Amino acid sequence: QVQLVESGGGLVQAGDSLTLSCAVSGRTFSRYGMGWFRRAPGKEREFVAAISTSGLSTSYADSVKGRFAISRDNAKNTVYLQMNTLKPEDTAVYYCAAGPLALSTDSLYAHWGQGTQVTVSS
Repeated sequence: QVQLVESGGGLVQAGDSLTLSCAVSGRTFSRYGMGWFRRAPGKEREFVAAISTSGLSTSYADSVKGRFAISRDNAKNTVYLQMNTLKPEDTAVYYCAAGPLALSTDSLYAHWGQGTQVTVSS
């Protein structure tokens, strides 16, 4: 059973930085494409970033491109989301997900974490 546990969320001010972590249990982490998604209040869940199994390929939503960076450490079974220059509109619950490929479609991810709240005040 694959389990994902996010951490690192919190309350920050606009312009601040925050790094989210997602620890994945099991010995097959390096075989999973990993993604970060978020759900803002009253909105549907949306894609944020994804990273391939090797970490060599990444993709981002236009809204976070240039501000966020996804990375992974296969030795630590952990994927990260470095978030810089945060804006109030980044406020959401952030989820990490594991799947066969690093894609932007949430339905293609088989395993999900419980989420971590990020709140950005203006």
